[in-house]
Amino acid sequence: MRTRFFDEMGQDGDARPQYAAIREWLGSTPFDALSLKRREAEVLFRKVGITFSVYAEGGDPERLIPFDIVPRVLDAREWRFLSRGLEQRVAALNAFLRDVYGEREILRAGIVPEALILLNPSFRAEMQGLAPAGGVYTHVAGIDVVRVGPDDFHVLEDNCRTPSGVSYMLENREAMMRLFPDLFERLPIAPVSHYPEELRETLKSVAPARCDGEPTVVLLTPGSYNSAYYEHSFLADEMGIELVEGADLFTDENLVYMRTTQGPRRVDVVYRRIDDDYLDPLTFRPDSALGVPGLHAAYRAGNVTIANAVGAGIADDKSVYPYVPEMIRFYLGEEPLLKNVPTYCCGRPDDLAFVLDRLDELVVKETRGSGGYGMLVGPHASREERAEFAAKLRARPDDFIAQPTLALSTCPTFVDSGIAPRHVDLRPFVLVGREVRIVPGGLTRVALREGSLVVNSSQGGGTKDTWVLESDAEQNR
Repeated sequence: MRTRFFDEMGQDGDARPQYAAIREWLGSTPFDALSLKRREAEVLFRKVGITFSVYAEGGDPERLIPFDIVPRVLDAREWRFLSRGLEQRVAALNAFLRDVYGEREILRAGIVPEALILLNPSFRAEMQGLAPAGGVYTHVAGIDVVRVGPDDFHVLEDNCRTPSGVSYMLENREAMMRLFPDLFERLPIAPVSHYPEELRETLKSVAPARCDGEPTVVLLTPGSYNSAYYEHSFLADEMGIELVEGADLFTDENLVYMRTTQGPRRVDVVYRRIDDDYLDPLTFRPDSALGVPGLHAAYRAGNVTIANAVGAGIADDKSVYPYVPEMIRFYLGEEPLLKNVPTYCCGRPDDLAFVLDRLDELVVKETRGSGGYGMLVGPHASREERAEFAAKLRARPDDFIAQPTLALSTCPTFVDSGIAPRHVDLRPFVLVGREVRIVPGGLTRVALREGSLVVNSSQGGGTKDTWVLESDAEQNR
């Protein structure tokens, strides 16, 4: 029996109110006109150089992420619910990070297993007893949300380290405004262009207490060969801050300085897009040429803020994910607004036996995998692929989790055959400083291959503009 997915535009010929204008537009626009607009969008993206890299595939790694010209639409009521759930979840994740690097009350209470945290490679013992400015560990969180029904949202994954993709959110909106200005006149669409300003203000708000005057913020990149380098340079430019590499910074007496043509300039906040291991060769990997010697010592001394904090990755480890609802109850005394996906931890013997018995039904992921790599989508895998994965599970059960194959919602998407439903997820970005800021929308990722549930760009996925209406859908009819 074929699974019936929730289509966000509407099913059986009836458009949901927030999609009424989109359905009318699609119905009145010829296929050739939409094809022309899609080609124009590709030209726009090539002109600005918005590419990503897939180093595992060899050859020229630079490519465009496919952009779909049919927007995804959420009304104000849907967004109010989502934003409340996102703020709640990120508050709990930050509280968890403060706790595990401090008093460890949640471990003593037996709610989260101590060994899962203290023996986890993502846990950074160097952060014990270190209190970042404002008590914030995750300043920029990307929370991956999927939808399975009209008011049924689940968090698929938390990204608390260096979440990427916001540049695509901004460029997608710019492209849509150029290509379809008439549509923007028909709907009250919330803007997203102020995200760089919100990010800059968030970073400035968590400058060290000893900062004198206007904080100096820099964006630390691994360099032009990084797959997200376009985003690094784009955000630095949009925020009006310096884009620096490790060699551009140095430390002296536990202070961080940037080399400039006018001489050294003190740095107060480092928005880093470098993994923990490579940040400081004196504290982490000694062979790293990407980081800044002495940076962590300056951090421990309270003279610089690193965003996101070192060690924040323990909060988004996939083996920790199942405990987030309990974190919300423990730290906030509230029931979770956004659901978790049911998750089986393969390190537990009973869970492992269950997963091995149902590999053809489940999605299996590496606990520290990303980008759609290291995973098995059981219903779409061959018998040989499932047998190979079963061997991995038996050999390294602690390295894997498994989840049901969700009936992800679909959105209308322009493909070679015309308009067709394709599965989507959403990555909104939550900024945490002295206050919480969430720009309406986020990055919608779409699985362009028919029937595929994998939305990652490295696995053939694309992106859409996400429109949040500034009023409830019924008011726009």
